[in-house]
Amino acid sequence: MRFSQYLKRFPLPGKPGESLLFSTLRASMAVVSDAMHEAVESGTAEKSELETLQRLGMLVPDLHAEREAMRGVLERSSAALGIYRAVVILNLDCNLACDYCYEEGFRHRQYINDESVSLLIEFLGERLDRGLKVSVSYYGGEALLSLDRIKEISLALQERAAKGTGSYEFSMVTNGTLLNRQTVEELLPLGFVGAKVSLDGPPQIHDRQRPFTSGAGSFDAIMQNLKEVAPLVAINLGGNYRRDNYREFPRLLDMLLENGIGPDHLAHVQFGPVTQKAGMAEYGSDCSTSDEPWVNEAGLYLREEIMRRGFRTGRVKVSACMVEMEHNIVVNWDGALYKCPAFMGWNGYSVGSLREGIGDFAASHGLRGWQNEKCLSCAYLPICFGGCRFLNLLNGKEMNELECRESNLDQTLEELVLQEYRHKTMRQ
Repeated sequence: MRFSQYLKRFPLPGKPGESLLFSTLRASMAVVSDAMHEAVESGTAEKSELETLQRLGMLVPDLHAEREAMRGVLERSSAALGIYRAVVILNLDCNLACDYCYEEGFRHRQYINDESVSLLIEFLGERLDRGLKVSVSYYGGEALLSLDRIKEISLALQERAAKGTGSYEFSMVTNGTLLNRQTVEELLPLGFVGAKVSLDGPPQIHDRQRPFTSGAGSFDAIMQNLKEVAPLVAINLGGNYRRDNYREFPRLLDMLLENGIGPDHLAHVQFGPVTQKAGMAEYGSDCSTSDEPWVNEAGLYLREEIMRRGFRTGRVKVSACMVEMEHNIVVNWDGALYKCPAFMGWNGYSVGSLREGIGDFAASHGLRGWQNEKCLSCAYLPICFGGCRFLNLLNGKEMNELECRESNLDQTLEELVLQEYRHKTMRQ
């Protein structure tokens, strides 16, 4: 048996002679002594020790076979899950005026129309007919400005699912100003399972970055809604920070606790840096990365503050750009199809339409570009898979190039894993 090539070894602070093994493929951890590590390397380890490490995915019989198996890991994962994920942009309209909104240049109060709704229901209905679980994330603009459309689409897909073996659920990305108790109670019977809401730090920061279009602050309205709905539906809390304000965000965490919104009321808390006038800050704060030292410092600092207060946050786990995932699609308000919300507003990156179907985007989007010997031999592959395609566009590269994360992970992974280990042992 050999140590997996998708394995990192970190010294344990304060424990000389011991190290922490972390499998990037299985997200598993194990503390081993230097003597045991040497015994495995030399082939003299006890069978029981080998069995434990093998069960954790840290030992494999054949490195070449392990590397070749990685070529199909995303397809196998997608097939095993049986989930079709769709992000549906219902409108490009909003009741907030965020100073970093990337939709600003192409948002003109557009709304999905009847024809596109009918095509969408049929498009997703076909996936239900195949027995898949259809999981929709409604997005905007502000998704809840299209509340009636959410109800219309959800009711139709629920009825379609009831005729076969598929199932339907939905979540949404919302600024939280309209997510009140009455709305949540109306949506729960239609398959509503969760929402991502953003608070950009304490009031004086949030209200400056995310005011209503009138100029008034939105913090108090969102906090009041969170108090009402957090016990009813899973809430993922996000937020967007800048270099000059990220150290103020722990005050937001304390305010949540003071308002009775604790770890039991939030499914997940994670903050990300503002990507000025571009990107997908609302949709996913953990998609893109940066090699800027302050961004890495801020991410580690805020993650520690989140975990220290008992909130759940992002773990290091297998992850790939949604471009790579076969059963992931983005449906724009006009029926255009994309592989990531960040590509909206960029000419030439649609992969089809609801009317015409999905075209061949393998070459244009660099699909499976990571299937080369360098990437397949890299310990970081399972948590990278070629990186973020959108960052390539922002950095003036072609989207089909790889966005290698080796440098970033060299700087951050050890502390990320040690953070998880420390808090895991504290809970035990």
